[in-house]
Amino acid sequence: MLLLIIRTAVLYLVTMISMRAMGKRQIGQLQPFELVVILIISEMATIGVQNNGLPLLSSLLPIITITVLQISIALLNLKSQRFRAVVCGKPSFVIRNGEILEEEMRKLRLNVNDLLEQLRYKGFFDLSEVEFALMETNGQLSVLPRADKRPVQPADLELHVGHEIPAVMLIVDGVVQSEHLKDTGYDEAWLRKKLLAYGIVRPADVFFMSVDFQGHIFCQLKSKGEAGSPPPVREGAEKTAPAASGKGFSLKSEGAR
Repeated sequence: MLLLIIRTAVLYLVTMISMRAMGKRQIGQLQPFELVVILIISEMATIGVQNNGLPLLSSLLPIITITVLQISIALLNLKSQRFRAVVCGKPSFVIRNGEILEEEMRKLRLNVNDLLEQLRYKGFFDLSEVEFALMETNGQLSVLPRADKRPVQPADLELHVGHEIPAVMLIVDGVVQSEHLKDTGYDEAWLRKKLLAYGIVRPADVFFMSVDFQGHIFCQLKSKGEAGSPPPVREGAEKTAPAASGKGFSLKSEGAR
């Protein structure tokens, strides 16, 4: 029993390391050959766990070999467009200028029902709203709507929109994110002062706290049993908005100190 536990733990760790080494991808973003690699590795790990008579090294070597091959192929994909076209294929238009391309549909073995289903996933229930649709190499459909069916953009109304930066996490599950806090130009003394203003003594009591590039603060406490968590605190912008930069931003200003 102990041997089985050890074998399972080792194979699990090696498999997880292999998956991490091959890069971050969601299942829906995988190329066909990448999915095959994952299936082979999972099968090798399963055989190694189930067959105690098989030496552990005999299960580890195929996993390591496939991982090295996969990384090598990924590097070649980065270096050579021709190699990438052979391994991954090329995107194909299935709708061009509002017209379904039957020949491309046949090449892709894609029927009209499949196409309409993917269009509905993208939010298009009327085929007449679509100008172009491109089948990507990973099987995802990219859609460009007709010009008169696209959502209105600020540029269409000649509105100027400033540069935006995602909100910065200050506290996550009670842990102060020191590096993120430093990016805002503040320190833990400022953070604790803010928390005290909300009636919070310890950062450990905070479930999540963030601040955006305009100085808006969101703070939610951890839940306490059946009582749940109090309503989150939402504070308006500081007196002066931060200046955005390429590397990050600082919320620090004379008026906000």
